[in-house]
Amino acid sequence: MGDKFKALIVDDEWLAREGLRRLLLKFPEIDIISEAESVGSAVEKIKDTKPDVVFLDIQMPDDNGFALFDRVEVDFKVIFVTAFDDFAIRAFEVNALDYLLKPIEPARLSQSIARLSEKNTKNKPLKIKLGYDDCLFSSNKGCVGFVKVGSILYIQAAGDYSEIFLSTGEKRMLLRSLKEWEECLPDKNFARIHRNTIINLNYIDKIEPWSKSTFQIHLRNVANPFTTSRQYSKELRKKFI
Repeated sequence: MGDKFKALIVDDEWLAREGLRRLLLKFPEIDIISEAESVGSAVEKIKDTKPDVVFLDIQMPDDNGFALFDRVEVDFKVIFVTAFDDFAIRAFEVNALDYLLKPIEPARLSQSIARLSEKNTKNKPLKIKLGYDDCLFSSNKGCVGFVKVGSILYIQAAGDYSEIFLSTGEKRMLLRSLKEWEECLPDKNFARIHRNTIINLNYIDKIEPWSKSTFQIHLRNVANPFTTSRQYSKELRKKFI
């Protein structure tokens, strides 16, 4: 990557592409090398031009923008562009740098470009606090899409990764530590009950004393109960006082 970032704009609407192009012309560090009106054409443009950053619309007629990640090797940064404000796109596992909400505000775009210039952005998680109604974007073993924070039953540590168990019965694995989850999940809805486990308090069916200072917690739709550790039992009590 040289002094400029080669950029590809992907959006099915010509006016949206033109509007973003006009905004990006104000940033000398951005070199707009091409545009694409669909996922299919974006695949070809990416192979031909090898961009440094792709501004990617989410909802397009031929396919969902996320389908792009199954069809190309993602060795570029991604800035999502969306017209939907009924949920928040807060975290990404596909080398995504940021998201922009349409209509794009120049100041917000400037923040994204600034992040683009930061070093080591690939491994830098977004420092945000999730809401219970927010969504996480995940890409895992061909399963690409959104995960509602409120649908998470529990999360367990799996080395450098974490396994997310959903109320739908699905399971996802993301490159996030439990400490990172603790920092971003809403405190009133989630609690760490063990070194290896975080649970969704809204799915608690019952809590039973287990030893002098620990409990067994039964979650709805989960066969086996969880046992709290002494350390986290104290913190759990505080949430119910």
